[in-house]
Amino acid sequence: MNFFEILSELLAQSGFAALTWRNCVMFVISFILLYLAIKKQFEPLLLLPIAFGMFLANLPLAGLMTETEPWYEQGVLRIIYGGVKSSLFPCLIFMAVGAMTDFGPLIANPVSLLLGAAAQFGIYVAFMLANATGLFTPGEAAAIGIIGGADGPTAIYVANNLAPDLVAPIAVAAYSYMALIPLIQPPIMKLLTTKKERLCVMKQLRKVSKVEKVVFPVFVVLFCSLLLPSVAPLLGMLMLGNLFREAGVVERLSDTAQNALCNIVTIMLGTTVGATADGELFLRVQTIAIIAMGLLAFAFATVGGVLLGKLLYYITGGKINPLIGSAGVSAVPMAARVSQTVGSKENPTNFLLMHAMGPNVAGVIGSAVAAGFFMLVFG
Repeated sequence: MNFFEILSELLAQSGFAALTWRNCVMFVISFILLYLAIKKQFEPLLLLPIAFGMFLANLPLAGLMTETEPWYEQGVLRIIYGGVKSSLFPCLIFMAVGAMTDFGPLIANPVSLLLGAAAQFGIYVAFMLANATGLFTPGEAAAIGIIGGADGPTAIYVANNLAPDLVAPIAVAAYSYMALIPLIQPPIMKLLTTKKERLCVMKQLRKVSKVEKVVFPVFVVLFCSLLLPSVAPLLGMLMLGNLFREAGVVERLSDTAQNALCNIVTIMLGTTVGATADGELFLRVQTIAIIAMGLLAFAFATVGGVLLGKLLYYITGGKINPLIGSAGVSAVPMAARVSQTVGSKENPTNFLLMHAMGPNVAGVIGSAVAAGFFMLVFG
């Protein structure tokens, strides 16, 4: 064979020859997400591995997500993805979130539970919409609705149980929109509130005792798990992590959960969630519908929280800033930071972050309870 024949054979067996328009579209999407993560810094810890995983999965002939038997001959990302399919990674992430979360603002201001519950409005709107399209079974519609909770681990957990064939698009939608909360929420918050409401300064929260902080996670797991047993894995891991934090006797475990464990699982979870976005499967009407309904779910979750915040603002005579209602979605602490950012633009001396953390952590519990309810009804 001469040089040109060798070159021709090489190109014929290369990824260039197998490149399709779907691969190219997914490359563009992944590059946009990388831009948002790196340049705009929209939750880069989530968005960057998701975007790069999406890029890797769509490299022709690379086989990173190939599924074969025996398991050890599968693509390397497919092997790691087993942690997603088994719900191991979502539960470990919940443990890390629990170790990083201070439930003090919620305990100090129990009305936050109402705001967290109101922000689950998006879950039920998306569920009813998905069910009405006729494209999905009721169980699949329930799994799609959980995207509105802004809680990636819970969305994966429910999808694994109710809609295993839709885990990929649901996971990508949930995590992508979680990362884009700073872009999605502020316009809705400003549209639904007046300048006077946004200027509202809230009083400092009372100090919560150590006993309250230790008893709270145990009580929540006991009550919610007896009410909805299917929610025990998620809430159990969340509250175990929180108990590590609040007990004060296992600092090494708390530090590991907050840092090393969280970082390792985030890398594997984010990359493999992104890698499920294969162009051949992802660019379908059904998937595009899930992405669209996920966005609506996020929007209506924000609407529900802010509108209840407005109601409480008037009921309390202007003591509750409606902006903290948007933090009722369970993306901790991203949604709370957005409330702080929007509020500080109106009044730089207004410190809403700790007040917003109450609805934010209530949203974590609320989305887990909604997940347990759906699994009880449709499981």
